[in-house]
Amino acid sequence: MAITARNIDIVTVGEVLIDLTQTGVDERGVRTLAANPGGAPANVAVAASRLGTKTAFVGCIGTDAFGDSLRETLEKDGVDTTGLIAHETIPTTLAVVTVNPDGERSFTFYRRPGADICLERSAIPESLIADAPILHFGSVSLTDDPARTATLEAAKDAKAAGAIITYDPNYRPALWPSEEEAIQWMRAPLDMVDVLKISDEETALLSGYEAPDAAAEALTDQGIRLVLVTLGPDGVYYRYQPEDGEALTGTVPGFQVTVADTNGAGDTFFGAFLSKLSQRENGLDDFEADELEADLTFANRAASLTTSKPGAIPAMPTLEEVEAAL
Repeated sequence: MAITARNIDIVTVGEVLIDLTQTGVDERGVRTLAANPGGAPANVAVAASRLGTKTAFVGCIGTDAFGDSLRETLEKDGVDTTGLIAHETIPTTLAVVTVNPDGERSFTFYRRPGADICLERSAIPESLIADAPILHFGSVSLTDDPARTATLEAAKDAKAAGAIITYDPNYRPALWPSEEEAIQWMRAPLDMVDVLKISDEETALLSGYEAPDAAAEALTDQGIRLVLVTLGPDGVYYRYQPEDGEALTGTVPGFQVTVADTNGAGDTFFGAFLSKLSQRENGLDDFEADELEADLTFANRAASLTTSKPGAIPAMPTLEEVEAAL
């Protein structure tokens, strides 16, 4: 599956929102929050763009100050916003992110209504979908229509046009009526996915198996060419299934850093890996273990740099920073 040279290397579809992230408490003991740009597919687009890849983002914001700031952020980082739609009446989606002493996050969403779920397929420029060498999306946009239908149809259309489809199902329990419904819709796109990234906390939800190796094997048995199971600071487990021959498997260790917060780390990892994938003439074909592990090491390093600073997009490294750290 070869990637051809076009104006855009990666198109991401889904949510862009404001992460109201806890930064501390003031002298009165009141929590202070920073309005950081976020949303997993938007994060992936920025992460890859900062690493020198041409990216475009498709999603929906409100016609408000938060929406304006998100558009400015994406454009400042070189992301094409042709597919960024502004809703006339529904406000930009907000997520309140609190961080515990270990840097782990919890989320509260202000999203019903929220502009990100108002994306419609008819509003997505056809040229972006038809010309996408790689199309990426996540599962947050699968919680509600019309965004669910828009996302799935865009991925289906891009697949038919020859794109590599990549998927990162981020499970946020607060966004789903039940775990059963989350599993139903998070698994729904798997039959058209070429590259899947999941965390070790989501293996059972997507595959029925908790162990990364068993989960990855079950998922590649469904036709997914490459499964990446992120293991937090321990790195990533991979399983690559070539068109012919034995699967390649292994674990690529992570990098130890002092963690400020983990917000955006997985998105940076995937954006960095997809930036490398977009440069391959053979796309997903003919990966050798050493090349794949080198690309995953690069992605692990990029993610570690993001965790060393607060915020998601503001903490994402440039290509020069990643190469210097390596």
